[in-house]
Amino acid sequence: MCICINCAYVDRCLTYHAVEHQHQQPHLTDAPDFEPVEPTINVNIRPQQDYVEMEWDVVGCESFRAETGRWARLRPGEPVPT
Repeated sequence: MCICINCAYVDRCLTYHAVEHQHQQPHLTDAPDFEPVEPTINVNIRPQQDYVEMEWDVVGCESFRAETGRWARLRPGEPVPT
């Protein structure tokens, strides 16, 4: 699971913006302005019959600042990404 959903910077973060793009999800912001320090991204690659599924998750970041439920408050009523 991506740690970004509980980070105070999730809606401003350039790395999370890239993860949203990779998952073809709507962006929390069109113009992120926060450059995180040393984000670590795991990419899980799952071959399917006629395509390759890739899941991107930020699993570490020196800039991470915990704010539990931040993503959910920004997108009330939407399912939280897993």
